[in-house]
Amino acid sequence: MTNIAKTDGQRIRHLVAFWLSMMLVWLLLNASLSWEVLLVGALVATVLVFVFRDYGFLFAGTRFSRRTPLIVLKYLSLFVRELVKSNLDVARRVISPRLQINPGIVEVKTRLEHPTYRLILANSITLTPGTLTVDMIGDSLFVHWIDVTGKDVESATREISSKFEEVLIPLSQE
Repeated sequence: MTNIAKTDGQRIRHLVAFWLSMMLVWLLLNASLSWEVLLVGALVATVLVFVFRDYGFLFAGTRFSRRTPLIVLKYLSLFVRELVKSNLDVARRVISPRLQINPGIVEVKTRLEHPTYRLILANSITLTPGTLTVDMIGDSLFVHWIDVTGKDVESATREISSKFEEVLIPLSQE
């Protein structure tokens, strides 16, 4: 009986987290806190929760604590910093035609175990110019990279994902 209640309790927490996430996205997209926007957002989020309730596994195991907002801000600042650096690198390669580009696909091993955090990592890599996550298999991400000269799995992992993982691992252990 306890296992069933615990499973039901976990399922309810996941659905609430999903609803809150959908509501947050709605509010960010509408940029308003008027009662009409809140009401329609609550209705849309509720419908989405019922339609996609079986896909809530992405939120399973995610926890929020008082440290979570600080870790998220740290991650966002790291992402913006890496985004600017990679934009400058790609712009430099476009402006200077003598700079070699050696595009190819590299394997990057991740230490992240939870699918949500792997998805965040893969999307962060894809949003960074010069890299594109092509596939995820097990603990490996396959990334198309603008310059793969002499890159093995360890060096590719170190250069592409290790900075992001350093922030995501504590978040996944919250």
